[in-house]
Amino acid sequence: MAEETNKETATAGSEREAPRGERSERSERGERTAARGERDERGGRDERGGRGGGRGGGRGGFRRRKFCKFCADTSLKIDYKDPETLRHYVTERYKIVPARVTGTCARHQRALTTAVKRARVLALLPFTTQHRD
Repeated sequence: MAEETNKETATAGSEREAPRGERSERSERGERTAARGERDERGGRDERGGRGGGRGGGRGGFRRRKFCKFCADTSLKIDYKDPETLRHYVTERYKIVPARVTGTCARHQRALTTAVKRARVLALLPFTTQHRD
């Protein structure tokens, strides 16, 4: 009888393993995620040389890295008396464009902001579209 109970537990054990066989979906799912995470022959980079993902929301197109024009070209000076240079850093509604859009560094963005504000006070730049001539 003891042998019969061992056989029953052995068959019960094999029945217990049957649900584990159903877990193959998990292993397949794991294999699928591994396949997605695998890198290609270029070391995980896409056709443009980037790693993909990142910002941009998947809209496509190549984005050039932003840089500070004033740091790159030291001959450029930020001057409140030069409204033509400052107009590039102001929107059509005369709002100051943020550094994340223009690419200027924090130091030069602060200088641009004070220059635009001084030019507004001296009426070289308008405050709003209603202040234009």
